[in-house]
Amino acid sequence: MFTSSLARGVALTIVLAPSLGLAQSAAPLPPTAAPAPSAAPSSGSAAPSAPTQAAVDQRIKMLQSQLGITEAQMPLWSAFTQAMRDNAAATDALFTQRAGAVATMSAPDNMHSYAQIARAYADNTERLATAFDSLYASLSDTQKQAADTMFRQQAAAAAQPRARR
Repeated sequence: MFTSSLARGVALTIVLAPSLGLAQSAAPLPPTAAPAPSAAPSSGSAAPSAPTQAAVDQRIKMLQSQLGITEAQMPLWSAFTQAMRDNAAATDALFTQRAGAVATMSAPDNMHSYAQIARAYADNTERLATAFDSLYASLSDTQKQAADTMFRQQAAAAAQPRARR
């Protein structure tokens, strides 16, 4: 059950992270847990798992197609997609680390681990948004309209109540 929750969490992060894709990074773990990966991922980050990498690559291809990224926009697009990939690697590391420690975590350790993931999500969402700001500024009016519409639709869908188990 935990593995499916982990996979669902990673998938949701990819799909829903402010309609942009992965926004996780690492932050310090509680004292009883192992050290976390670097808080500022770089292109030298460890690669995410194959399923996560495949989901990121699919998201990148879909966004590139839907936004109609031009050759002139490729440098800014590349910076944005690198932020997505870095976030995927850091997120994957955090979820893997949590999965390995959750069975022996105390309740406070569990809460701190969850808080770490929430902080990392916020930090990486900010990094991803900054990379997207530059890209968005380079888009044509038609591309901006397509982006605005797509992101509004995804945000509205994500805001719908979900049935709880």
